[in-house]
Order: sequence, then structure tokens, then C-alpha cells
Amino acid sequence: MKKTLIASAVGAVIAFGAQSAMAAAPADWNSVAATDVTLFYPGVSPVEWITKGTEHGGARALKKGETCAGCHSEEAGDMGAKMASGKKLEPSPIAGKAPFINAKVQAANDGENLYLRFTWKQPAASGAAPMDADNPVKIAYMLEGGSKVELAEAGGCWGSCHGDARTMPGAADTKTKYVKDGSLANGVYYDLNQWRSGENKAFDGYVATERVMEGGQALVDAQGQLDGDTWSVVFTRKFAGGEGDVTLAPGNLYNFGFAIHDDSATGRYHHVSLGYTLGIDAQGDITAAKQ
Repeated sequence: MKKTLIASAVGAVIAFGAQSAMAAAPADWNSVAATDVTLFYPGVSPVEWITKGTEHGGARALKKGETCAGCHSEEAGDMGAKMASGKKLEPSPIAGKAPFINAKVQAANDGENLYLRFTWKQPAASGAAPMDADNPVKIAYMLEGGSKVELAEAGGCWGSCHGDARTMPGAADTKTKYVKDGSLANGVYYDLNQWRSGENKAFDGYVATERVMEGGQALVDAQGQLDGDTWSVVFTRKFAGGEGDVTLAPGNLYNFGFAIHDDSATGRYHHVSLGYTLGIDAQGDITAAKQ
């Protein structure tokens, strides 16, 4: 296993894991279809608020089986602007906080591994004191395979966002993300992969009764590159792993969402996607076709 770190005045390349694993990734990502996804600043909008009909008008639609993306995908940037400014659901706005990030997601597979590539332009810094001085950027995605996590199918990662988790107003700093009735044995969990820019480190974990950042065996490699003002991060993940790893199979769809912690942010001060489907050789919002 090798780790490489290459830095220059115009950018940086950070690699984690075995370089041989990346040999099977698409040689030309330009030939792989890209899906545009707007990640927005969510403020204080935990699952409890999402599902409370007296505060969120979409709660009734969710009960009827509609998805968050079905209602809000075209207005995600506008929602982020309201919350980043403090006009809605943000008691402690950060001056200069980017309201949204437009990202492109590409996916492919080789029959044994899933490859996910995320690209986006670096927003202007807010100028606020860094929350995580070691990591200017973090990116994480979560997969859910059985629609057992409440709101996973309709809202992606939102099933792990609760009002009593750390960085929420009045919450204990020791409380991590979790899912209702979380259980690895019963399949009630999210599979979580994260890459951190400054630490040159990737994490393979899960979210069940709590967030666990290590222990998974599916993540093979994660590489990030800043070229000018544009980030690109590629994850390589085996179809099957160990505890906390969702097993992938051709022909299936998986619930999918991701988040970017920009501007050295931590906790809820990130930008998040709505919920989407990831298809392995199957048509989803994002499709990972065999190359």
C-alpha cells in the first residue's frame, strides 16, 4: 500500500490506498455521463423538522411517498441562500457563507468495484475562523440499501440528521449522527465513506445507533485533486466488504446522498445534497454503468 502527496503552487494531489486499484477506473472520465447536483446549506433542518407538518409543508407529501428531490431539486440553491443568510432555519448565520455548491457526479463500475467522481468549483472563503483547521475540505457520501432507514429513500442522508446531534442548537457535543432504530444486524444503517483534504486520509464507516468512522472493508482508495479552483475527488469501493458496508450488485438501486464540508467547516455547517438513487448497471438518478 502506498500513499503519495504531490503539491504545487497551482494545486495538490492527495492519494490514499493502493495505486493499482485505480488502474481499473475509467481512463477518460469525460466519456462518463455526469449528473449535476446542487448541494445547499441546510441550516437547522433536522429530520424532526422535515417530518413535522406544522412547520414543513412538504411533510404531507413525504407521507404520500414523494421525495425531497421531487419537490426541491430546482430550488435547492434558493433554499440555501435563505438559510445561509439567516432568514430561515439558521439562528447563527456565518457572514460570507456560500449558500450552495454546484457539483457534478460521475459513476462507473468494472464488475467488482464502484467508482464515484465528484467535481466542483471552490467557493470563496467566508473569512470566518476555521472550525477544522486541519481540513479545508471534506467530502462524504452515504449509501443505504434496503430503504430501512427512515427517510433514506425520500431524503438521502437526512435520516441521520437529528436535532439533538452535535453542533445543533443546545445539543451535547458528544452526540454524533445516528438513525432511528439503527441496527447493523437488521440492516438499518447508512454506509459512510469520507475523504479529508488536509489529513490525506479516507474513512470507511457507517451510521447506525451512532456514527462510526472506521471498520469498513469496502473502500479501496480515495484521491482528491485541486486544479486551479476546481476540486475532483474519486472514490474506489469494492462491491462487497464487511460490517457496515452495503453490498452492491448489478441491476440494483441504492439510496444515495453526499455532503461537502467547505471552508474548514464541521458538523451541520456543511453543504448537502437531497436524496438520489444510485444504480449499478441500472437506471437511477446517477447510473454506474460497467466500463
